[in-house]
Amino acid sequence: MNRAPSSVWRRPTHFFAFGLGSGTVPWAPGTFGTLAAIPFYWMMADLPLGWYLGIVLAAFIVGVWLCDKTSHDLGVHDHSGIVWDEFVGYWITMAAVPFSWEAALWGFIVFRIFDVFKPWPIRWADRRVAGGFGIMIDDVMAGVYAWSTMHLWYWLH
Repeated sequence: MNRAPSSVWRRPTHFFAFGLGSGTVPWAPGTFGTLAAIPFYWMMADLPLGWYLGIVLAAFIVGVWLCDKTSHDLGVHDHSGIVWDEFVGYWITMAAVPFSWEAALWGFIVFRIFDVFKPWPIRWADRRVAGGFGIMIDDVMAGVYAWSTMHLWYWLH
């Protein structure tokens, strides 16, 4: 477990990379980061899909920089408290999913399963892709897997 640095509360880059502070939780910061992403999904859920995806794409691009900068500043690649990638992965999971608390919960569970267990090729990317892009891409991939699962479930029901 990596302790959260005090810079999270002093440096905006670290604050955002640490998921607005949600990544400072001493245990399961990825889970708390994903939980912190839910209210933002709630606010974005009624946007036209193009706007929603544009925001997620912008959050990804900014996230690559945020995570890379914070990682370099801390001297730790993918510090466990860096959870901006969980925000983006969860928002990908929930793309085009109508908001309900049930859907938000199921999306949370499905995303966390893919993020924690990292089926191929997520685990491969997690271990081999470096920098801010590397920090972000495994959660993007987990989000795509979870998105596919959510939409398959909706299609079957």
